Order: sequence, then structure tokens, then C-alpha cells
Amino acid sequence: MCVQGICLLALTGCMVGPDFRKPETALPAAWHSLTPAASPTSVAAPREIEMIEWWKSFNDPALASLIERAVRSNLDVKLAEARIRQARASRGVAAAGLWPEIDASADYSYNRGASSSSSSSISAARGYDLFQAGLDASWELDFFGGIRRNVEAYDADFLAAVEDRRDVLVTLLGDVGTNYVNLRGFQQQIEITRGNAKSQRHTAEITRLRHEAGFVSALDVANARAQVALTESQIPVLETSAQGAIYALSVLLGQEPSALVRELAPAAPIPPVPPEIPVGLPSELLRRRPDIQRAEAQIHAATARVGVATADLFPKFSLTGSFGFSSTDLSALANWNGRSWSVGPTAAWPIFDAGRIRWNIEVQNALEEQALLTYRKTILTALRDVETALFAYAKEQDHQKALAEEVEQNQRAFDLSMKLYVVGKGDFLSVLIAERSLYTSQDALVQSVRSLSADLVALYKALGGGWEIGS
Repeated sequence: MCVQGICLLALTGCMVGPDFRKPETALPAAWHSLTPAASPTSVAAPREIEMIEWWKSFNDPALASLIERAVRSNLDVKLAEARIRQARASRGVAAAGLWPEIDASADYSYNRGASSSSSSSISAARGYDLFQAGLDASWELDFFGGIRRNVEAYDADFLAAVEDRRDVLVTLLGDVGTNYVNLRGFQQQIEITRGNAKSQRHTAEITRLRHEAGFVSALDVANARAQVALTESQIPVLETSAQGAIYALSVLLGQEPSALVRELAPAAPIPPVPPEIPVGLPSELLRRRPDIQRAEAQIHAATARVGVATADLFPKFSLTGSFGFSSTDLSALANWNGRSWSVGPTAAWPIFDAGRIRWNIEVQNALEEQALLTYRKTILTALRDVETALFAYAKEQDHQKALAEEVEQNQRAFDLSMKLYVVGKGDFLSVLIAERSLYTSQDALVQSVRSLSADLVALYKALGGGWEIGS
């Protein structure tokens, strides 16, 4: 009964140190970027949402395939999963301290001197063999909760590792989405540039014929050919950017840089944005953003380790015992008459350590404070990320509308200037200006379409959307 009582006390005794409480967090009631004063266009609906597989909103099978493969093979994800296994194992090491430790031992020694176990005197010069085998047990009774606080800390470390994997996934999916959108944007720019170069070559040919007929000077021919050369010079730059995006995607999928060249080199449209983008409320970030969840778990771990350090101020009680056999004859080692055993409690209490324990408590308190400050900074960073992405997305919509109108008007201006030039009623300078303006506005429009899709990816990333299957 006494032993049972000791065991019960060891398992349910007090736990020194502070208990973890979720930090209080004051968040805005709504997104500032969605107010009419900040953004005249409504881009989102503040309601409860799920964005586990946000990439499906783009309706692009190639993007979905890349993301699914990246989740399976990305090396950063595998590294995060290895950290989870490490955290789980570390928790097991800490939890083992709650249980008795039993060791088996065996040894042999050759001794010179009289053997007390022999019935006859043995000459000291002759010596004898001594065989010993037995079990030693010890159990530290966790009266003040130091071990349990340690297990609590490692439990929190494990949760932090799980959230770290989710954070890696959110970043990975955002990187895949951004690089894919950029790739398709570069490919669209290449197509537009080639189309404009073809049109400009046609203009240059008309100018050459008019020069041969004596209607225009050689200066117009030179300007026309220079415009063609300028436009064609942009193509290698864009091709380099497109190839770099393919290489980046390959590495994100855990493959060599050229692995996806054959698959992604053919041009495809920029994935369009969906008509409605629900973003939810700011308070939802606390449960959706894995970096916030990770920071909270790190506070929990730091708080528990204050208790681990505090427990060192109190005495440690242990039960120890041993049981074994000894004999000068190996064949008689298991003889019951050669047994020996001992059992009893032990206690240890630091009397003087030059302040080491109290200074360690101060260290752990400071680490807890740092974790709390990191948590608050993480929340502010998350709010900033969302507000920035929302504002950029809304303004890029306005930018794109203006660019679309600009392209339409520049196309009309070019068509009119070309008609007048062909019939001899306009000069080549007007054609050249209209041609350059058309190409510039078309290129800017494609970049805007790319930016809008990239801004949406950034918004999903800022909101904490990502892959949840198998996490």
C-alpha cells in the first residue's frame, strides 16, 4: 500500500512553474484594404472560408499537377517531416524519465587474496576468480513535476514541428504558383513580342518599297529596321526568364533543373483569376496561418521549460534497488545462496550551486518572453502580408482595366496611322510612334495579367491557404 501511494504521488504530484495560457491577441474586426475608402473595388467577401486547395480556383491542370508533385517530392518538405520524426523521438526520450530504469550487469574479476566465500583458506598468492551478475533499478519520483514539465515542453516542440511542416508547404505552394504564373507570363510576352516583330517587319518592308518608289527617305527605312531589331532584342531576355522559371519549378519538385523543360516549354495561357476571392476575417489567421500556430507552440514549450528549471530548486527523490548473484565458480553463479539485494530511497537537494539554478530560471523566463514577442511579431507580419496582398490585388485590377483600354486605343491609332501612311497622307514618324506605343501597352497588359494572378497567389499564401492532406 505504501509503494502504491508513492507511485500515485509521483504521477499526480504538484507541478512547479507557470501553466501555459494562450496569449491574448487583439485583432482588427475587418480588413482595412476592403473598406471603400482604401479600395473602391470589392475584391473579397469576409466570411468563413476553406482554402485548402486554393490552386484549383485557377482551373489549370498543369498547375495542379505541379503542386501535387511538389508536395510529394520537395526536399524542404522532406526535411520538415524528418524534423517531425525527430521531435516525436525527443518527446519519447523525455517521457521515458517518468518510468523506472533497470540495468542488467555482469562482470568478472581475478583477485589475489583470501576468498570469504570459500570454506577453506586460499593462499593469497594463489588468487581466485569472481563472477557477478545482477539487476540495478532506479526510479526518480517526479514529486515537483520537473519531468512532466519536460514532457510538456517536448509535446509543444512536436506541435511546433508539425506546424513548421505546414508552413513549409504554404511557402512551397506559393513558390510553385508564383513561378508557374511567371513562366506563363513570360511565354505570353514572347508571343506578343514575336507578333509585334512580324508586324514591324511588314511595316519595314512597306517602307522599303515606298523608298524605292521615291515616296520616303532612307531615314524612314533605317528607323523601321531599327524598330524591328529593338523588338527582336527583347525575345532572348524573355526566353532566359522563362527558362529560369522552369528551372526553379524543377528544383521545387526535387528534380534537376532541366527535368521539366520538355513538359513546360510549350506556351500556355496565364491561369485566370476566379471571379470572387473570399478572404475570411482577420481572426481566422490565428487558426489558419501555420507560422502563428508554430509561434504559439513555441511559447508553450518555453513556458514549460521554466517549470523544468524551477523544479531544480526542490529535492529529488528516487527509489533504488539491486539484486544479484556472485560466485567464484561460474557454474554455481545462479546458486541461491550467493544472492544479494538492496532497496531503499535516496534524496538529493542542492544546497549551494553559486546561483546556477536561479540563473537558469532567469534564462528560461527570458526565452519565454522572447517567444511571446516573436508570436506578436508573427501576427503583425501576417496582418501586414494580407493587407499588402489585398491592396495590391485590388489596385492591379484597376491597372489592368486601364491598360486594356490603352491597348484598344493604341491599336486604333496604329491602324489609322498605317492606312494614312500607305496612301501617302501620313508620315512614318506617326506610324513609328503608334507602333511603339502599341507594343509597349500590349507588353504591359500581359505583365499586368501575370501580376494579378501572382498577387492572388500571394494573397492565398498570406491567408495561410495550403495543402492539408496527410498533415
